[in-house]
Amino acid sequence: MIPYGRHYIDDEDIAEVIKVLKSDFITQGPKIKEFEDALCKYTGAKYAVAVSSGTAALHLACLASGIGSGDEVITSPITFVASANCVLYCGGIPLFVDIQNDTLNIDPEKIISKITNKTRAIIPVHFAGHPCDLEEIHSIAKKYRLFVIEDACHALGAEYRGTKIGSCQYSDMTVFSFHPVKSITTGEGGAILTNNETLYEKLLTLRTHGITKDKEKWKAREEGDWYYEMQYLGYNYRITDFQCALGISQLRKLDRFISRRREIARIYTERLSRVEGIILPVERQYVKSAWHLYTIRLNKSQSRADIFKYLREQGIGVQVHYIPVYLHPYYKQKFNFKVEDFPVAQSYYSSSISIPIFYSMRDDEIEYVISKIESALYEKFSN
Repeated sequence: MIPYGRHYIDDEDIAEVIKVLKSDFITQGPKIKEFEDALCKYTGAKYAVAVSSGTAALHLACLASGIGSGDEVITSPITFVASANCVLYCGGIPLFVDIQNDTLNIDPEKIISKITNKTRAIIPVHFAGHPCDLEEIHSIAKKYRLFVIEDACHALGAEYRGTKIGSCQYSDMTVFSFHPVKSITTGEGGAILTNNETLYEKLLTLRTHGITKDKEKWKAREEGDWYYEMQYLGYNYRITDFQCALGISQLRKLDRFISRRREIARIYTERLSRVEGIILPVERQYVKSAWHLYTIRLNKSQSRADIFKYLREQGIGVQVHYIPVYLHPYYKQKFNFKVEDFPVAQSYYSSSISIPIFYSMRDDEIEYVISKIESALYEKFSN
């Protein structure tokens, strides 16, 4: 089976992990800060806080923003559930805004109509690695004094108007994931980047149970060398040193990883543009996508289920990204979201299939995927 995504680990990565496993620190050691510094150097952000997962990063970003009971946060419905769940973890209310038909990202023109006096933040999701229109979102957020938390879990290595995603030029915080199918991997893991020192200090504390050992921040007098203070209700969202060693090694290869993904996307676009009955993903002129996903959309006359099943039977690990969050039973029971409010998201969901794209994908595998899509549309399920 050719999966839709796959990590790439080489001997250099393994050697770096082994070094840490043989060292004095396998967690809460120096590799964590080294990885954070490497992320800052790559993206241009001032501060980074590495954590146990992208979901943990989203949760801490919401906590650091002060999102609490009854606060509303605007995000996209076409995303993994974590983009909205992180708001619920804080007692807030996620509100969904329909997507653009071409980029499949949240539509900035529809955001303003959702803003109320309870709105506290916007979480734009860089779907499939294609950056959202951050300038427009930033402008809206500034006008209404809202936080912007970029969900860039798909987008490490992407660029927007000449800046790296993660620079936080247009946001308060940017969140990454290092799950194995992402641009780089630490197994599980994530990070929050920011240029705001106050947010950074709070994130560091929230990552470790809300505890600080910094004497300058203590609210009570020092009692001895053992003393520390819990100042927030935090979490154990720490990442290990051996994960960060892997992350540092992977980060050195990131540009190579992204270059290959872009090459695969170019081949797909060139070849599949000749195939009638499908809509291909776009890349707007002012961005460079990280191409985390390559999604095709089928003509309404075709059966997505039949084609999906056929491709799986041919050994191609296609997937659907994603079931709109508002359709999940939990969200349907808890909120009264109306499907008709999201016509673009519904249209996309009913017709989309993600096909394989990853760094180590061979040319013959690319050709095989293309040939089987052609077979499905021209021979098996043509009308």
